[in-house]
This record gives sequence, structure tokens and C-alpha cells, in this order.
Amino acid sequence: MKKIHKLVLKAYVGPLLAVFFIVQFILMMNFVWRYIDELTGKGLATSTIAELLICGSINMIPMGLPLAMLLSAIMTMGNLGENFELLAMKSAGLSLMRILKPLIVVAMMVSVGSFFIQNNLVPYSNQRMYDILYDIREQRQELKFQDGVFFNGLPDMSIRVGHQNQETGLLTDVLIYDTRSNNGNMTTTLADSGYIHMSADKTFLYVTLFNGRTYEHTRNSQWYDRNTMRQHDFERQDGTIPIDKISGGNASKQYNESQIRNMVELEELMDSLHIQIEETTMAAYEPLLKQQLFSRDTTILQSVKSAVDRSGYHDINYYDSLPNLSMRSKAKVYSKAAGASRSAQGAYSFDEHSSKVAITQLYRSEVEWHRKLTLPVAIILFFMIGAPLGAIIKKGGLGLPIVISVIFFVFYYVVSTSGEKMAKEGTWESLYGMWLPIVVLTPISVYLTIKATNDSSLLDMDWYDVRIRKFRRAVSKRLPSWMKFGKKGDEHKTKRRK
Repeated sequence: MKKIHKLVLKAYVGPLLAVFFIVQFILMMNFVWRYIDELTGKGLATSTIAELLICGSINMIPMGLPLAMLLSAIMTMGNLGENFELLAMKSAGLSLMRILKPLIVVAMMVSVGSFFIQNNLVPYSNQRMYDILYDIREQRQELKFQDGVFFNGLPDMSIRVGHQNQETGLLTDVLIYDTRSNNGNMTTTLADSGYIHMSADKTFLYVTLFNGRTYEHTRNSQWYDRNTMRQHDFERQDGTIPIDKISGGNASKQYNESQIRNMVELEELMDSLHIQIEETTMAAYEPLLKQQLFSRDTTILQSVKSAVDRSGYHDINYYDSLPNLSMRSKAKVYSKAAGASRSAQGAYSFDEHSSKVAITQLYRSEVEWHRKLTLPVAIILFFMIGAPLGAIIKKGGLGLPIVISVIFFVFYYVVSTSGEKMAKEGTWESLYGMWLPIVVLTPISVYLTIKATNDSSLLDMDWYDVRIRKFRRAVSKRLPSWMKFGKKGDEHKTKRRK
């Protein structure tokens, strides 16, 4: 028995490791392609790039493990079936579950390990990865011009050169668009040649242009819709351009807080968000109540209304007397009501924004909390789908197993993405949205396991043909003669036409 288990383990571990590294490589290529524009032209150290790639690969592990488990399970069992080794084991009296026992242990170990990776390692790698990206975005971009291509590495500026002499640095056919002015003016500069150099601390550009013309599109202060253009010819023009405002933004805005927290920290964050949402809701509702906008309301926020001290609030009882007021009094009433409405609307809008931000963060935190549990379960389910399916199709290699794995994984990815999106939007509860793929895949894994255990041919068309014929005969017994399937029904229809 131990020899058989060693044989099965040896046949499984090799493909599992190979497939996992292949999947990780493919995912890392997508990662590099996503951030390639931010990495080029900044003279980054090799250690920085290596650390970024390591953090990105750790972040891709939760996505790569389920696919690796599925594909390796199909390949292993398909190879054993194709070489008749699986048949020999069953002939010796071993059931499929006994054959899969060591592999199930491996799948459970991988599942437990993935939980610790997802809960502890991925949050740290996410934070480190975004910190590195933030530092990269803060670095000044190297000044490299391509012939005939606009350089957009500076804020509110675009520079195009016809040709750059690599030896002397001389630029020809220089075109500069400058929209840095706060009053809406735009300056366009054309020059035959010139030099553009960056300062040693990379905070300024020294610009020297020869034989050119500057066009300034100005906006008249009196007639704002009337555009005027000023032009100025020059033989030589020197200037400096500050570039100290180039920034990739606040590091905290590069990711949401839920991506850098484990389950315990997520629970603390969700508790604080619940309190914040409650406080902002109270703060948004109470000014409206004070303005008597909801004084007669009996449907909105019952629990909140009961918690608000309504002493001193008076119902609006002047509605019936409004038609009897003078026109001057009506105007005063209208003005006072409009002012109170605008004041209440302003207070509510501010608190509404704060509450919406907290609610969005709460939804994301709940999604991340459930994600850390669904991943280990998905790994086991993918194994329980792949192993029986490989035993059924009895095809090894990479051809058919890859096709089947991609189909299942795409299906899982679409369902998972749809559920996650609806959970983040608040359309569904996070519990339903994140566990939807598990609920969908569980019956499939149970069905395939039963079929493989009973040695049923999933793709045997004769088996399905027999079941379809039995169903048709059962249905035909309950139908009139002219509605029956087969030759008798056709003969009856012919007689009726005659």
C-alpha cells in the first residue's frame, strides 16, 4: 500500500510544482506588462525591481494555486489512466478514494498553507509592493526624447522634438505646449533648435531655444468668451521649468486598507467602520430633523429617529395659513424656507459623502475577509474536480487537460468576479457574493467524484443515449398515440393526414 501511495505522490508532486511555476510565470508577465510604463526610464536599481517582482509573485499565489491544483490533478490521474496503472490499482481491490488518499492529504496541506499565505504574507507583500510603486512614481523621470514623439513626463506640458543629436544633445524642430498657467492661458513655443537639460537634483529643467516664436493664447478678463493670441519672436530664449511637483499621489490612495490587513485587523477595521457609519448617519439625519423636513416622517430610519432627542422640535402647522398671508409675508416665508433647505442640504451632503466612503470601505473589507476563507476551500474543490475528471477521461499530457482546466477556471473566475463585484457594490451580501463560486462548484465536484468512483464514463455517448431512450419511452407511455416518439407516432400522423 505504501508503495502505491509513493507512486501516486511521485506522479502528482512533479506536475504540481511544474504547473504552479508555469502559472506563476504567466501571471507575472501580466503583472510586468501592467507596470512596465512606470518602471522604464527611471534608472531603478536591480534590487528594487527584484523586490517588486517578488512582492508581485506573492500577490499572485492565491490566483495561481487553484489553477495549478486543477491542472496537475487532471494530468496525474489522466497519465495513470492512460498507462493502465489506475486500472491495475482498481483490479487489486483499491477504490478511487483510497488511491487518492495521499493526494487529498497534499491538497489539504496546500489549502492550509494558502490560508496562512493569504492571511499573513499577502497583506505584507501588498503594502510593500505599493510602497515601492509609490517611491518609483515619486522619482523624477529621466529626460529621454524620441524623434517625432511627444514627451509627456512633465505635468501640464508636452514636448516634441524632430531629432536629438545623441553626442551633442542638440534638439531640432522643438515644439512645447505649456498649460501650467492658472488663468487658463496656453503657451505654444516653436524653435529651430535648442537644448533641454535637467538639474543635478532633478528639480528643474534648463531650457535654451534658438530662432523661434512663442504663441500665447490668453483669455480676456472682461470678455471671457473672447480668445486672443499674442506672439513673440526670439533669437535666443532661456528659461527654467520647475518639476518638483511630479508625484504619483499619496501612498495611502494606491490601495484600500483592506488589502494590507489580516483577518483580525479586518474585523477591527469593520467594527470601526460600523461605528463611523452610524455616527455619520445620525449627523446627517439630525440637521434635517431640526429643520423640520422629516418632522412628520414615520417611515425613514425608525431606529435613528428614536435615538434622536426630539424635544423642542415642532411640527409644521402653518401650512393651512399660508394662502391667507400677504404677498410680502409669503416672499419672506419662501426665502426663509429656501435658505433652511439649502443649509440642511449642505450639511446632509457632507455627511452623506463621509458615510458613503465608510460604506464602500466596509464592503471591501468584508470581501477581503471572506476571500481569505474561500481560497482554501476553492483549492480543495478544484482538486476534487480535477482528480475524478482525470480518472474519467484517461488522457495525460498537456492537450486535453489544459483545455478542460481553462474552461473550469474561466467559469470559476467569471462567477467569482461577478459575485465579488456585486458584494463590493452592496447589491449582495458579502457572504453570498464571495461564496457563490463555492456553492456552484461543490455539486460539480460531488457529481464527478460519484461518476469516477462508480467507473461511469462521463463522456460515453452510449450511456447518455440509453438514458435518453428510457426517458422517451417513459414519456411516450403517458402521451396520446399521435404525440408519441418514434415510428409508431409517425405512422399515426400519416394515417391522420390521409
